Amino acid sequence: MALALADRAIGAIIGSAVADAAAQPLHWVYDLQKLSMLLSQSPEPEFRPESANPFYRRNTGQQSCYGDQAFVLLESLSECRDLNVEDLKQVNDPYRDKGVCIVSNMAPRPQLPLEGPWRQASLKSFIKNVNAGKAETGCETDNQIDGVAKLAPIVACYAGKPEMLERVEEATRVTQNNGICVAVTLAAARFLEHFILNGPDPKALDAVLEQLSDTNRKNPQELDKAIIGISIKDNLSISAALSCLSGLPGAFQAALHGVLTVSGYEQAIQDTMSCGGCTCSRSSFIGSCIGVGLEGIPSSWKSKTLRYNTSLDLAKKVVTLQQL
Repeated sequence: MALALADRAIGAIIGSAVADAAAQPLHWVYDLQKLSMLLSQSPEPEFRPESANPFYRRNTGQQSCYGDQAFVLLESLSECRDLNVEDLKQVNDPYRDKGVCIVSNMAPRPQLPLEGPWRQASLKSFIKNVNAGKAETGCETDNQIDGVAKLAPIVACYAGKPEMLERVEEATRVTQNNGICVAVTLAAARFLEHFILNGPDPKALDAVLEQLSDTNRKNPQELDKAIIGISIKDNLSISAALSCLSGLPGAFQAALHGVLTVSGYEQAIQDTMSCGGCTCSRSSFIGSCIGVGLEGIPSSWKSKTLRYNTSLDLAKKVVTLQQL
């Protein structure tokens, strides 16, 4: 049982990273006519050899801006053997060369697509707050899906422990100090923890709804009732068009729909990629929740993910910490 649990926890981290890398060349394609043309060129959209991203370009196999954040969190957890917010802030420091989330100085209106990784709004605000010496570094106005997309390492590290949700909130507020972001990310963490602890479960939605409705629930948020009504229950009738939303709660609805209607790791990622929009954030969450362990991730996908070996080594260390 312990081995199965550890494998699911490692699989959550790696499943997220591989799915993010698979979707990266088609990230943020919002032109549905263009997307249809791109998909017609190849029935298997993952790891497209040439990037079609209209905002930034990275080599196939590299992570998106969401996968970069997840990797930084994974690396920090491994090095510190616990969540260390101060270390996490330093790891994200733009002047510390970690090879992630770094973009050269840009003009106010850079020509798109940029060559290299993307720095999104929450990270720009975070870096500004760090440089200003503020104690609370998280962006208070950003309501994007970053927290959900990067949570696999933190949930895998603390799954089954009473402090799991508290640690997720702490990690989220480093870059997004926003009520809706925290509430949605905590709901997503409840789902992922359920899958890590139990494996695939068609009743996962009921289990999480029960948790969020419990007056004695752990780490309650003021927006939990709104999350139940808007972000979860409505998910059952969600339109594929929601997949193009990048803000919360719509982006989480789309990702959760992919989790609850999953038909296998490979097909689930391909299906959400075919909807366009913020493919990487949805893929990251879907890939982490499937609960298939490493064996359920296609070998060809692993080999195309450039950080796979490093991420696997770090994931094993982090999951070992979870068992201590």
